[in-house]
Amino acid sequence: MIRTFRGFAAGGAALVLMAGFSAAGLAASPSDWSKVPTTTVKLFYPGQSSYQWLTSPGHPGAAIKGFENLACVTCHKGKEEAMGKAIVSGGELEPHPIDGKQAVIDLKVQTAYDSENAYFRFQWKTRNAFPGTAHPHWRFDGKEWKQIGWPRLHKKVWGENQPAIYEDRLSMMVDDGSVDNYAKQGCWLSCHTSMRDMPDVAKGEDVKAHPLLGKGLNKKDVRKYLPSTRTDDDASWDKTKTAEEIADIKASGGFVDLMQWRAHRSQPIGMADDGYVLEYRLTDAGKNIFSKNWDKKKKQPKYMFDEKKVGFKSRTMDQIRDTSQPSSIIAEENAVAFDPNAGWKEGDMIPEYYVSRAMAKGSAADNSNAKGTWENGIWTVVWVRKLDTGNPQDDKILKEGKAYTFGFAVHDDNITTRGHHVSFPMSVGFGAKADIEATKVN
Repeated sequence: MIRTFRGFAAGGAALVLMAGFSAAGLAASPSDWSKVPTTTVKLFYPGQSSYQWLTSPGHPGAAIKGFENLACVTCHKGKEEAMGKAIVSGGELEPHPIDGKQAVIDLKVQTAYDSENAYFRFQWKTRNAFPGTAHPHWRFDGKEWKQIGWPRLHKKVWGENQPAIYEDRLSMMVDDGSVDNYAKQGCWLSCHTSMRDMPDVAKGEDVKAHPLLGKGLNKKDVRKYLPSTRTDDDASWDKTKTAEEIADIKASGGFVDLMQWRAHRSQPIGMADDGYVLEYRLTDAGKNIFSKNWDKKKKQPKYMFDEKKVGFKSRTMDQIRDTSQPSSIIAEENAVAFDPNAGWKEGDMIPEYYVSRAMAKGSAADNSNAKGTWENGIWTVVWVRKLDTGNPQDDKILKEGKAYTFGFAVHDDNITTRGHHVSFPMSVGFGAKADIEATKVN
């Protein structure tokens, strides 16, 4: 069956693809995708493999003479399934194996382009018999609102039997040749020890005290970054270059574009978020498409569902995966200001984030046309991106006659961070020879 996501339950028609979103005015994707070739990309489970691990004795390839000049696919092309099976079962690279986790995910990729846009169509099968449109919530315990729901790799899930709740996700990382070794190592260039769910996780207090990451960027953990922004050969998280040096790297294009379609935090408004990786995993300039639904001073959500429009003000645990009803709060469509005197009962749940197409601004709002459907266990996502977004300071500008290095990833079955499935870096060409050659359409 096709899952429909309703924006309005009272007096409103069900809208296939997303809650309340109108596609009017957006660029149309190819009318007949059957005429666009399909490439099946093997995504495999990487566990805790990292940039630092690549050059360690734990990686047999590091002993090969001239290893530093080799691409990952030199040794591993066609071995994705075997590698995924070895890692997902547990051992050195997976200290917390997940029962039933897939070794690989087959991602079907179709690409096309015209004079203005690049068009992508992705399909993959989910492990679960339902789409992952739910995400962590705030739950009322009778006195206070507290978070409930975590990704499967979180200690609260594997160590404390708390519920695994997280959204499905599709990501693209793109480089135009400006980042050293990205074409060889792909996303491993951005994945490091010290990050969440990786070995030697950096302490929150140390990150917050760091002059650049904590005091400059206001961060409390370590996320993706590129070795070019560090001063030592091991690319240690805390050995950062100065803000001025990093700004120079960015100005020369030395960042990778990172775009993510999210089944809870972008799908309901027909968008994908837009970011980049340099000294940290950062959102493009402007206003992001999702925000934390939390009032720190009042210690309560900012928004609740508009009962007059959707028929309810909150959900319960047994309702959050009911895809006939909205799973996300959309600020301009189905939300009202939170009322602490609305008769809350223990077990009432409100999404931890709210989304907004209207509030999204600037370069962060570039991915304004990404739409998904889930049918018979398969997500189909059609994504339109301008070749030239007009924001070269944040995005990789795509041009006809050139090929670019892409990395693809899927987060499936209530997971985030390293629990995803990833591809080796591969080239995508727009009127150029590449692993995947986009079809030109009129």
